[in-house]
Amino acid sequence: MSETNTIKFKPKQVTKRLLSALSPRGKDVILKRYGLDGARRMTLEGIGKKYGITRERVRQIENHSIANIRKSKEYGKEKPAFDQLKDFVTSLGGVVSEEDLLKHVSKEKETQNHVHFMLVLGEEFTKEKEDGDFKHRWHVDKDLSEKIHFSLKKLYNSLSDDELLLEADMINSFLEYVEDVSEQYKKEEILKRWLTLSKKISKNPLGEWGKTSSPNVNAKGMRDYAFLVIRKHGSPIHFKEVAKAITQYFNKKAHVATTHNELIKDPRFVLVGRGLYALAEWGYLSGVVKDVIKKIIEKHGPLTKDKIIEKVLKERYVKENTIVVNLQNPKFFTKDKEGKYHIVN
Repeated sequence: MSETNTIKFKPKQVTKRLLSALSPRGKDVILKRYGLDGARRMTLEGIGKKYGITRERVRQIENHSIANIRKSKEYGKEKPAFDQLKDFVTSLGGVVSEEDLLKHVSKEKETQNHVHFMLVLGEEFTKEKEDGDFKHRWHVDKDLSEKIHFSLKKLYNSLSDDELLLEADMINSFLEYVEDVSEQYKKEEILKRWLTLSKKISKNPLGEWGKTSSPNVNAKGMRDYAFLVIRKHGSPIHFKEVAKAITQYFNKKAHVATTHNELIKDPRFVLVGRGLYALAEWGYLSGVVKDVIKKIIEKHGPLTKDKIIEKVLKERYVKENTIVVNLQNPKFFTKDKEGKYHIVN
């Protein structure tokens, strides 16, 4: 199966021919209900008010009109267009969100409305309504649809709450759960399209995937943006650069002073040098240089000046002299005859 990039038939002409099977009122109800007249789709209530009838009566007219079209000779004549639309849906993965499907058809809203009406009419197309787990979606293969839904739920359950995966890693993880689907669907663009069916799995502006509920995916404030920026950078970074990157990646105006203040307040970040911040999850010790020295001695026992300097420099981007000055403060540290430093109790 080759990827179909576009449909060849003209949706507006197809639906015009199909609507010719209806009475004037039936045709008008369908035009307004599905936005086929260039206007926005109308509600059952809105159409009911126009005709002075109940919303339930409008629904009956709509359903009766669809049934009449399906029984008409015009419907039979348009089989090639419906077959082509089915091939198009299959080329997109056989299961696709309504929004994504219509965007692939056309950027024009009115054309999208005509194709949507064809999906409603075509007996080979099934719509699954939006729920807590998934978006509105269409499929042409019930078994495939069930497999994809089941696989997405399993993938979600395999993720930890704040886990972030690069797109390639997320696709590989997903592949493990959909290994029994046809090889024709195991393409990157189709797998990504299936991932976007889920409302519980999504990606952040940096292209990293995880649970939608995680602040790492659904970032809402300066601290969350900063966390993602520093994580992407992968090593300590100056708060000025963090602010610049937030503006670049998230299109949010990040003032340098505000960014610095937010970094100071959040335990996810550790100041490791003059204006340099790292993530606490990387294992950096928190506190000023004096505190870092204390924690090192508490962990390793008394150490020589050179050993302390070596270990502090793994935690902090500071000058050696800064470490020596802290060590020489008799309030906090004392040196024994072997030249090893102890904590003053």
